[in-house]
Amino acid sequence: MDIVTVLPLAFVMIAGPQIISAVFFATAESWKRSSAAYVLGATLSITIVVTAAYLLANVVGGDGGGDDSESSGIDYAIVALLVFAMVHVFRKRSESEPPKWMGKLQSATPGFAFVLGFLLLGLFPSDLITSITVGGHLANGGDPWSYALPFVLLTILLLALPALLVVTLGRRARTVLPKVRDWMNTNSWIVSEVVIAFFIVIVLSG
Repeated sequence: MDIVTVLPLAFVMIAGPQIISAVFFATAESWKRSSAAYVLGATLSITIVVTAAYLLANVVGGDGGGDDSESSGIDYAIVALLVFAMVHVFRKRSESEPPKWMGKLQSATPGFAFVLGFLLLGLFPSDLITSITVGGHLANGGDPWSYALPFVLLTILLLALPALLVVTLGRRARTVLPKVRDWMNTNSWIVSEVVIAFFIVIVLSG
């Protein structure tokens, strides 16, 4: 069921500077407004890219009813994008420390947080490819656009986790969140590669 198979790709969406930025916003003085703005910007960009990819794939594939050659062409295009994403993730694996500019996020305005969320989740190479993959895969399989919503919602939930930890743990979150950030820096690329490889297998066997 495609609505389930695309869900693991939500982890690929937030691995890297996306979740690290969310951690910085969650530990900022005005964390509520900044975190909400960041998540809102991300929600908007992800939805736009997934929807655009879905509509484009429907045009190319004839709303899921195209011939086998059209369907196979879309599948191969999706696989090519995923392979590119794997290469990108692998090349970025050595960047275990967040950029110095991220330290400034704790004093960023909600407006800046919104723009960053929109750009990171919409234009960051691995995220752009992942969102296009989800939209294209669902359209190519003849699934309704609504099947993309669980993927979008899960991605947003993962992005909101740092802020949710602050809500539930209070001051203790300042101890927990840096550990989460360090774990993501060290291990997220491995999980992302496994998820992408898993999805490539699904697309090729479909």
